Amino acid sequence: MLRRSTRLLAVATTLLFVAACASEADDSALDERDTGASAPEQDDNASGDQGGDDQLDWSSCGNAECAELDVPIDYDDPDGETLTLSISRVPATGDRIGPLFVNPGGPGGTATDFAAGIASSLPSEITEHFDIVGVDPRGLGASAIDCGGDMEELYGVDYSIDSQDDTDELLEVSQSYVDGCEEDAGDLLAHLGTKDVARDIDAVRAAMGDEQLNYLGFSYGTAIGQQLADLFPDRVRAMIIDGVLEIGPTGIETAAEQALGFETALQRYADDCNDDSSCPLAPDAIGAIEELQALVEEAPIPAEPRDLGPGELSTGLAMPLYSEMLWPDLSDAVADALDGDGTGMVALADQYIGVADFDVYFAVNCLDFEWPEDPNELLAAATAAAEEAPHFGEPIVNDYVRCALWPVEEEPMTEITAPDAPPILVVSTTGDPATPYEAGVRTAERLESGVLLTYDGDGHTVVGNGVDCIDDIVVAYLVDLEVPEDGTTCTD
Repeated sequence: MLRRSTRLLAVATTLLFVAACASEADDSALDERDTGASAPEQDDNASGDQGGDDQLDWSSCGNAECAELDVPIDYDDPDGETLTLSISRVPATGDRIGPLFVNPGGPGGTATDFAAGIASSLPSEITEHFDIVGVDPRGLGASAIDCGGDMEELYGVDYSIDSQDDTDELLEVSQSYVDGCEEDAGDLLAHLGTKDVARDIDAVRAAMGDEQLNYLGFSYGTAIGQQLADLFPDRVRAMIIDGVLEIGPTGIETAAEQALGFETALQRYADDCNDDSSCPLAPDAIGAIEELQALVEEAPIPAEPRDLGPGELSTGLAMPLYSEMLWPDLSDAVADALDGDGTGMVALADQYIGVADFDVYFAVNCLDFEWPEDPNELLAAATAAAEEAPHFGEPIVNDYVRCALWPVEEEPMTEITAPDAPPILVVSTTGDPATPYEAGVRTAERLESGVLLTYDGDGHTVVGNGVDCIDDIVVAYLVDLEVPEDGTTCTD
């Protein structure tokens, strides 16, 4: 299964803060709603801003303020049907510079929850001068779709294809899931892409009465940022993208590179374990993991609340690679499973499948990237990916078989250079499993105003995680527009 490329742990933490900000969706995401605020008319090629007073009706919701805004489902038909965006903000505590829009990634991470959570971890100089604003991407919050899928079932099948039975089971559960998405979301599926999410954020900026926005996007949120910089360069004051999703490669190319990123992260974990005499898998962590993979292929390992099979194992193996703090959990889970108790690994898998919205995840990725129309072609590509990424190639690439079955024609994003944008700070981590370091390097080179900031470390994304070198540069850039030297490197 594909790893969501979301700021996974941050999303999981922030869900505790302001769940009230995410409004319940109506029966149909296509219904028109009257929430007291509608998006001002937009022109992708226009410059400047409508300006004026804040048009949003903010109300208290936990540790934040929340509002809603109606926007067109189809921006080419501004007078047509609308959907409602859920919005949250934590107001600046001091002299306000403007809004800092944040997105945790995914696709499928709720930005409303994330805004309140990250406001507590960002440096105080940022929260002093910026409203921290989260806009739930369309398909979440007040416009939520519901494909009705059973994620435990969907990710309980074997994604490492060993037989025709494996293929048939994967295609069967995938087709059932896709059918549920089409039944629930219908025509909305064609309007859930990243370009429309970027337009939604600009609509919120305009409704707030600000001439320009600032943006901090993690993982998939970096794609939203790149689209904002391309569509509305003069409306962007400052932008930071951390853990970069590269725009331009096909879906299979992106998935195969992500699989390599997880292989790199797994090896870094194994090296650390092998050098630590207290690690239960030392001195051969990879060998222990491969032994466990072979065991679950033969028969499930008893566990609670369900047995550990190949699907749960591949999901559970990926989860701890997002953060070095979880490496001990991975070691213990593998050791326990080899001793006959798979409960720890199933718990890691369940953490993963419970942290983000899969429905929006597939709706966006199946629309934004080029995919084969024949699922067998995708399965063959997964087999090829496994040659270089033996532990993650098939599980990650095969997760996208849903896109080969998707009912809506894709509209692939194309390479972005954003020639008129201000400096864009591109942060990339050398040991990032989900968004490999090289993708950030190439993106910084491709963006005409890209400035590369390297973090030599492990984990998925780094801004706001307490690395002083990174956060000091981010503060200077956001507050004072001081741009670091291209190619600057930070370590712990």
